[in-house]
Amino acid sequence: MTGSSGLPVGASFRAVVPGSTANLGPGFDALGLALARHDVVELQVTEDGLKVEVVDAGAGGVADVPTDETHLVVRAIRRACAHLDVRPPGLRLRCFNKIPHARGLGSSAAAVVSGVALGYALAGVPLDDEALQLAAEFEGHADNAAASLLGGLVVAWCENGRFHAERVEPSTKIRPVVAIPALKSSTDATRGLLPQHVPHADAAHSAGRTALSVLAMTTKPELLLAATEDRLHQEYRASAYPASSELVRTLRAHGVAATISGAGPTVLALTTTGILPPECDVDGFDVAELGVDLTGVQVAAQ
Repeated sequence: MTGSSGLPVGASFRAVVPGSTANLGPGFDALGLALARHDVVELQVTEDGLKVEVVDAGAGGVADVPTDETHLVVRAIRRACAHLDVRPPGLRLRCFNKIPHARGLGSSAAAVVSGVALGYALAGVPLDDEALQLAAEFEGHADNAAASLLGGLVVAWCENGRFHAERVEPSTKIRPVVAIPALKSSTDATRGLLPQHVPHADAAHSAGRTALSVLAMTTKPELLLAATEDRLHQEYRASAYPASSELVRTLRAHGVAATISGAGPTVLALTTTGILPPECDVDGFDVAELGVDLTGVQVAAQ
């Protein structure tokens, strides 16, 4: 890449990035869906140094978010700039956080994708396949990152250390509803609850239902309840968020295609109505219908 150390001071960009839900039940580390709850990051090139301002725009608390070089958006910008051989003299960032942190709604992946996209904007280079590679390396899997990057429904995989994803158009009949508890959950901690080995029958079940999920999410939403049945990871992690697990069981008993969103503890309900059955107790959860984001990350000069 051609070096570019002469970025004009004052140049500024604005990134809008969607959150996401991963797995959709059986598609562990393979399926992701972009959701219409967005973080916004404003970046300006300065003469030197780094200044980061974090604004709680509905994420539910940002007091523990760093404002130095360890900030995830900053780290992703630095990674993309190093890849593209761009050296901004200084940066000022304002991060408007709306995606709840540590709730299974892809806040970390969204931060990384916004940073990578802003790095590409600084270089004046359109996003390419390498952008997914850079973003997915932060988490070790590409489902959330691909959804935030591409929008819509994504199928992600890793081959020979390289991350890949294909975007698929989801059915317009699907109206996701999320139930977000106050409880936070660490992806690393919940992954630690997963066994090293699972029964062959459960693996085969997961493969079949994951394939069925793609069909249900695109053309046959009436199959969503069967398609989202999981035996691979959710029950193993149920002890980390018992209230969420119980809500999933209750919703499914009432015919709703409910799953744990990503690593939890948010509950995802893939409905066609945008509402949950009134018989299901959602006390302690913040319930909201979220649209599907179809565009992915968007960056524009300001």
